[in-house]
Amino acid sequence: MRRDGVLSPRQESILRVIRNSIFECGEGPTVRQIGERVGLSSTSSVAYQLGRLEALGLIGRSGRRWRSCRLGA
Repeated sequence: MRRDGVLSPRQESILRVIRNSIFECGEGPTVRQIGERVGLSSTSSVAYQLGRLEALGLIGRSGRRWRSCRLGA
């Protein structure tokens, strides 16, 4: 996240992927699916971005896995 509180373009695209997946499939995408859709090959980079979004309260998860993620914790 930038200092002015605005999401980075990458974080916005990850949120969009999550929103679309939940709408189309009824569940969140896997970390690998998110990476493929936003152009990140490293799953740790995706997990880092997801952790930032979770810390901001924009997403949450009911279990340990990101596939259980939901919008707005």
